[in-house]
Amino acid sequence: MDRRKFLARGGVAAAGSLAVAQAVAQTPSLPSIRWRCASSFPKSLDTIYGGGEVIAKRVGELTGGKFQIRVFAAGEIVPAFGVVDAIQQGTIECAHTASYYFVGKNKAFAFDTTLPFGMNQREQNAWIYYGGGLDLVRAFFKDFGFISFPAGNTGAQMGGWWRKEVRSVRDLKGVKMRIAGLGGEVMARLGAVPQQIAGGDIYPALERGALDSAEWVGPYDDEKLGFYKVAPHYYFPGWWESNSMYSLYVGLKEWEKLPKEYQAAIEAASYEANIDMMAKYDAKNVPALERLVKNGVKLHQFSNDILKAAQQAAYELYEEEAGKNPAWKKMYEPWKKFRSDQFLWHRVQEFAYENFVYNNPLGGSAKK
Repeated sequence: MDRRKFLARGGVAAAGSLAVAQAVAQTPSLPSIRWRCASSFPKSLDTIYGGGEVIAKRVGELTGGKFQIRVFAAGEIVPAFGVVDAIQQGTIECAHTASYYFVGKNKAFAFDTTLPFGMNQREQNAWIYYGGGLDLVRAFFKDFGFISFPAGNTGAQMGGWWRKEVRSVRDLKGVKMRIAGLGGEVMARLGAVPQQIAGGDIYPALERGALDSAEWVGPYDDEKLGFYKVAPHYYFPGWWESNSMYSLYVGLKEWEKLPKEYQAAIEAASYEANIDMMAKYDAKNVPALERLVKNGVKLHQFSNDILKAAQQAAYELYEEEAGKNPAWKKMYEPWKKFRSDQFLWHRVQEFAYENFVYNNPLGGSAKK
């Protein structure tokens, strides 16, 4: 099997990294290269912004410092939502971002991040690496002049911060909510007024009343951004992001110039970032949520009324888009089949196990 294809589909990161480093060491004539990577995230979010830094650090290490990537926070050289245009214009060589920020260009961008009521993080990785997903999204992105590499995930996200409680679909009407991707379109169908605002601008908008609600990621990042100080009601689950995969975008022209050893370094580093980010969130969300609750945050689960209405609206949107957008339909049909198969497997095994142990806690969690 081709080494790059192996790494892109989830080969063992440590073994792949060692092979890359050995290949570079045996090729002393490889050139020195400097790239600029624009992140769509602020430096204060060490998890998501840190995904780009993980890639840059590992690429440098794997190439003996010959291939250096400098990461710039959102707004430093490119606006958070301007990274695709910047790659196409040649302003930057690469970007670390979330594809669903660009559904305004084509809704099919969402598949590379998440769809409302879609797959979880494990299922997304399975689809991307072994279910044909990566080939599909790369074929789509080729028309925009870049190639993508999975490079992070938050897992299932929370349902955001709300000034007031929302018990039914009626309570969503007229609510001004910061929400990205197709989740915003679903919310609009339920009567809300979605707005896409970069992470660093959300708190001021909530504080001055320009927003009634805002979703970001989960406890660890949300605590850093301080949303609980102005919107005390914290909802779950974030049905619009059952997983949220982030990607490294690389301009195709720049990618094709790279020696194959440097291409392999990018693939290996991106794979590592994809695994690393999820582990960080799983470890850091728990103590962050405990702190938030101690600070008076009120946790709420979305009602079945809201969840069922949102799910119905989401799949109506998907079917409508399949009837008019060939790019969407090309990814949606195999994605839908893969999702169905994964749900069957996880319902048989994973859900049965988790449902029992979470409802019958013994040991360290029994006293909580």
